[in-house]
Amino acid sequence: MKRELAAWTFVAPALAVIVLFFVGPVAAGLALSLTDFDLYALADWHNLRFVGLANYAHVLQLPLFWKALGNTVYFVVVGVPLSIGVSLVCALLLHSRLARFKPLYRTALFAPVVTTVVAVAVIWRYLFHDRYGLVNAALGALGITGPDWLGDPAWSMPTIILFAVWKNFGYNMIILLAALQAIPEDLYEASRLDGAGAAAQLRHITLPLLGPTLLMVGVLTMAGYFQLFAEPYVMTQGGPLQSTVSVLYLMYEEGFKWWNLGSASAVAFVLFVLMAACTQLLLRGARRGGALA
Repeated sequence: MKRELAAWTFVAPALAVIVLFFVGPVAAGLALSLTDFDLYALADWHNLRFVGLANYAHVLQLPLFWKALGNTVYFVVVGVPLSIGVSLVCALLLHSRLARFKPLYRTALFAPVVTTVVAVAVIWRYLFHDRYGLVNAALGALGITGPDWLGDPAWSMPTIILFAVWKNFGYNMIILLAALQAIPEDLYEASRLDGAGAAAQLRHITLPLLGPTLLMVGVLTMAGYFQLFAEPYVMTQGGPLQSTVSVLYLMYEEGFKWWNLGSASAVAFVLFVLMAACTQLLLRGARRGGALA
């Protein structure tokens, strides 16, 4: 009993922080999603009413919600593999024996991660301006007429995906680089003695041993990309023609533009369920593929 009491005493501060800053807000948000909490209830709690699952039914009937969900899924399906692919390629290049000035390149490639997303998004918005942007100016010098990157529904989301990949790939690159450095060099030497080339080593040694790390990176990246908000908020304000409205952007508008905080909480928990389901599917696929073996 004394040992258990001592253990709980040491754990208590961490548990208190978790309850205060995680369990408490989540429980409050769940309770809020079951009410019609709005600006009137904020002014007077007597206006607050319990509505059960009505907010969830309302959200699922909104055409804009399904539009935002489609945009978010498109962003995740395209952006996550692209981000992980770029991270893996850069990690392999930096891990190569032929690479020089590795600390310089690691710092340069990781720099976008530590920059402020709002400030960098503003810069990218001007870079991709259809008339005055440097991207279209460079294309014009080559005789190519650049599109309206952020004003054309066909190009707005790909541009945001490109920005997100550039902004976030450095974080995964550092994780994958550390995992590459943990692979024993003896495995590569033995494979070279058996006549394996670089492609065979990558396929049969590097990628299988990176499986758990790639899974972790995939889960973290997917969770982050589902929470798309700052990029469309700064660069397109959800346009054009709602082509960049994300689920989180819809939640922001419901909660802080229209003050329908009950509906906004419902949107948040629908997104949570979607993220949990996708994570479970990814983990199940990894188990079947042997990445968690």
